[in-house]
Amino acid sequence: MKQTKISFLGCGNMGRSLIGGLISNGYPANLLSGSDPDEKQREELRRVFEISTVADNNEAISDAEVVVLAVKPQAVDTTLRGIAETLARTKPLIISIAAGVRLSTILQSAGGDFAVVRVMPNTPALIQAGAAALFANEHVSELQHELAEDIMRSVGTAIWLDEEIKLDAVTALSGSGPAYFFLIMEVMEKAAIKLGLDEAQARQLTLETAFGAAKMAREQNHEPGVLRKQVSSPGGTTEKALQVLIEGGIEDLFAAALNAANNRSIELANEFGSST
Repeated sequence: MKQTKISFLGCGNMGRSLIGGLISNGYPANLLSGSDPDEKQREELRRVFEISTVADNNEAISDAEVVVLAVKPQAVDTTLRGIAETLARTKPLIISIAAGVRLSTILQSAGGDFAVVRVMPNTPALIQAGAAALFANEHVSELQHELAEDIMRSVGTAIWLDEEIKLDAVTALSGSGPAYFFLIMEVMEKAAIKLGLDEAQARQLTLETAFGAAKMAREQNHEPGVLRKQVSSPGGTTEKALQVLIEGGIEDLFAAALNAANNRSIELANEFGSST
């Protein structure tokens, strides 16, 4: 990764995870800075990562070549309007991880035609196991593409999209996706306890089963359907359980769930856009 000055506006969980990921991958702490209104957050970042932190956003980005917008979506407009003059002077790459805030809204709030990359990350980035999708506007250079991708790859995997609207589908799939798996794990634990296992046993076996299945799917060069058939002996216990799930409409249920999340992502983007 080209070593350049990166400033984070907002140092909550996601901003902090990106800072930690960069540093763990060898990025120099002296090239990273952050701003946050919470003094305790700033102190913790200085203590743990030894980066410079300030309360003032304009000070934080005064010499930054990359500005990571990691504030809450409802704070994007106010934040960008407050740094518009500095952005106009420095012309950094803006990387927004604010869910649901469209490029048009970002540019309107920032007051200029800046290079902007929108990113939809997910919470496993907190443990450097994230899955993120990126979309860049026409002002982003090849080098800036590489910078944005390298930053997100420091906390997991990253893919590029060819249309901004697809970020809503990504939100429905990987953005909200960890919660779907947590729900499945939760109901499996409860069902196992009803069958006679104690809570600790059900938890351990559920966790390791989820981990093992994900590891197999990731490392073996097979589609999930093929892997499913490999562990489903004809007339066996797995086949019987899967029959119940399929007949219960699990495919339609997940399709409806992702569609609902996708539509809500679009609604929120419209709401954030109409507020500027």
